[in-house]
Amino acid sequence: MERIQSQALNTLIEALDIQYEELSLDRVVMTMPVGPKTRQPAGILHGGASVALAETAASIATAINVDLTKYNPVGMEINANHIRSKKDGVVKAIATPLHKGRTTMVWDIKIVDEDEKLICVSRCTMAVVSKK
Repeated sequence: MERIQSQALNTLIEALDIQYEELSLDRVVMTMPVGPKTRQPAGILHGGASVALAETAASIATAINVDLTKYNPVGMEINANHIRSKKDGVVKAIATPLHKGRTTMVWDIKIVDEDEKLICVSRCTMAVVSKK
């Protein structure tokens, strides 16, 4: 996990203070604080910040399932339904696989608050691209 976290330096992951909580082949859990960096002008969690958290979780989940010396995980498509607003605290993304194929993976990502209330639900399709 330390190697993966060190690769987050100078990226959106670092800018949004996204933290790795759990990494396994079938479950990735990441957290992100809700604050000035992640709020929209109305004072609530920005939908784009939720989508960035969801895609980060799906990207990391794909990365740990492939040989990174041979393949790059690349986002192909993401959608999100924003269920509930959040003004402060921390949100947690939980990514689990819907499909893990040779060239694509599809991840279900649920973003919840500290009380496990659903904030956002997302699905992200990742391409597994061969390095040439």
